[in-house]
Amino acid sequence: MTYMEIPEGWSGGADAITRQFKFENFSQAWGFMTRVALLAEAANHHPDWRNVWNRVDIRLTTHDAGGLTQKDIDLARAIDKLT
Repeated sequence: MTYMEIPEGWSGGADAITRQFKFENFSQAWGFMTRVALLAEAANHHPDWRNVWNRVDIRLTTHDAGGLTQKDIDLARAIDKLT
């Protein structure tokens, strides 16, 4: 996995990638999380995440592989399409 493959707006490296999303309010943040949850279920690949009011922090890693995999990159790209 090279750093060139990490989608724009995401940061990290061999272990995981992260990104923070900000919204106008809690309802928009929660709606975004709901849409991400549907993507994650469809991909059978789930994020580590945290929500504080209008902010959603997402961390993607593949626990079974012990680090970043193509599954994480693909989910990050799918999440980006929601914004």
